[in-house]
Amino acid sequence: MTISGTTRLYVVLGDPVAQVQSPGLLNPLFAELAVDAVLVPVHAPVPHLERIVAGLKCVANLDGIFVTVPHKVAVAGLADRCGPMVEIAGSANALRREADGRWYAENFDGTGFVAGLVEAGHDPKARQVTLVGAGGAGSAIAAALLAAGAGRLAVCDPDTAKLAALRARLDVHWPGRTAVAAEPDTAGAEIVVNATPLGLRPDDPLPFRPAELAPRTVVADIIMKPRETRLLREAAALGHRVHHGIHMLDGQLGSYRAFFGLA
Repeated sequence: MTISGTTRLYVVLGDPVAQVQSPGLLNPLFAELAVDAVLVPVHAPVPHLERIVAGLKCVANLDGIFVTVPHKVAVAGLADRCGPMVEIAGSANALRREADGRWYAENFDGTGFVAGLVEAGHDPKARQVTLVGAGGAGSAIAAALLAAGAGRLAVCDPDTAKLAALRARLDVHWPGRTAVAAEPDTAGAEIVVNATPLGLRPDDPLPFRPAELAPRTVVADIIMKPRETRLLREAAALGHRVHHGIHMLDGQLGSYRAFFGLA
């Protein structure tokens, strides 16, 4: 890849950014499509996020912003316009510069996660699903699971105010199909998803206990690095079927191509 004065820029914002995998997928895609562009990680500490985004919006050759933990909720409020999934989830993971200079936000975490789940043979339709974590990614995944026909969805997070707000947004579109709990509610679950940051660090506690799951439960993690989180290692050792975080990003590539006009 040759970077020159005509190269268009994309960034991925996070705090931290050492774990991001999107440059390794998007930059080869740019090369494959002969698009003169590059995606680079930008470490954006939480206290400086608003100033960083304001500055990036002023960069004339910046076309897109990708967003990772913990900024997805905050960034949704910094966009000029938001897509339908952002309105439901309350979070965004991609922003693009429109022709008029305004910034439009959308969230592909949920649809990407479900696409990866289906591709791996774990279709959530009519299944009992527990989702642990109601943050930016978790909220989008909750909406996508319901849209994909999940039979019962339990969303668990210790932040009860956040949970109540998410359930209210989901009930507008899928009334009565979401249960919420402060502690992980895995009873009867056929698919259990970790949508928290627990697992990014080797000394993190488990988001839930795989030993309490029914045999052969699908245990999914959205963390991409490390690929084998402690949760997935322990779940696999118990005979559960595991689903890695990278599938969520793989499932988003087609959506990103369309969103940014790269097709």
